Amino acid sequence: MRSSTLPWSKKKHRIETSGAPRAERISVILPVLNEAPRIGKALAGLISQPQEVSEILVVDGGSTDDTRAIVAKFSACDNRVHWIDATPIDPQWTGKAWGLHCGLGHTQPACRWILCVDADVEVSRDLARSLLAHTKKTGISVLSVATLQKLSGKLEALIHPSMLTSLIYRFGSPGGATRDRHKVQANGQCFFAPRDILIRTDAFRTARSSLCEDITIARRLAECGESVGFYEADGLVSVTMYDHWREAWDNWPRSLPMRDQYFGWHEALNLIGALILQALPLPLFLSGLVRGGPLCFLILTGALLALRLGILIGVARAYPDRPWSYWLSPLADLPVALRILQLTLRRRHRWRGRTYVRRKGGVFEPLV
Repeated sequence: MRSSTLPWSKKKHRIETSGAPRAERISVILPVLNEAPRIGKALAGLISQPQEVSEILVVDGGSTDDTRAIVAKFSACDNRVHWIDATPIDPQWTGKAWGLHCGLGHTQPACRWILCVDADVEVSRDLARSLLAHTKKTGISVLSVATLQKLSGKLEALIHPSMLTSLIYRFGSPGGATRDRHKVQANGQCFFAPRDILIRTDAFRTARSSLCEDITIARRLAECGESVGFYEADGLVSVTMYDHWREAWDNWPRSLPMRDQYFGWHEALNLIGALILQALPLPLFLSGLVRGGPLCFLILTGALLALRLGILIGVARAYPDRPWSYWLSPLADLPVALRILQLTLRRRHRWRGRTYVRRKGGVFEPLV
């Protein structure tokens, strides 16, 4: 199967729920750092997976809270859960990429598949079997899931959907696969791939100097000729990314530009063009109405605004418990676009207690 993620008119595919047993085995890698408030829900969903999941590796990058104690309780209930000490983190690596790399090195060779999840996800007990069924049905073995989003409140419902919509304008909606690294999409919150492909391509190592490790891994896999899929699922995975709107505003635009060693003029033009297309129609249309702009101008901006409202309706399914303020999120498009551009240009970023500086070639170097 070869389909592009970009064309809006092509038929989109979904990961359908399946409970059919499979012979293949899966290793789960869960990188963590001070995840005590939320790791319990993630592990509860993972230990509910049937026998297809052989091991659940919690790779700890140096937690100082109760993360390890919580993992120990789950391990006592399910011997598939293992805690792995990934300290000290290599100073040349970003934290999550290091956790994925260490976790892969501890996986059982008998497990053909690797499922990478974040501590903020909640998974259905049918996730593992549904992923295996989807790979068999489509022939796409490398994929990630467009997760359902849980919001912290009305203010986050204004800005989070606008940020998510910026990805729709850049890459189109989920539902296909591509070998074109310029068009590839990925979500590290739930990423699935064969173990041998990850080892052969050294994809995790490629992301060692990236602040958007999921997209860097996907670009590396596409560069090596793998088709990388990105799909919505039937409620199989949900995530609470942030506990407060301020966290979303401060942190997500750090990775949304997707600046890494693969970021070039093509990616820059795509980013700028998408942000302009998303952010400007509403203020331009309103300005044209107030100032009595030409009819052709009003028709054009009105059509672009109608497109934005259509996307708003389509993206609503990603927020099943959305507050009413979700429907006002297009009002945040312009400030969100400016915020993303601001962090695209910023050279120094602070994340998880470490400071990173962007160097020549798009790599981020931790300041030790």
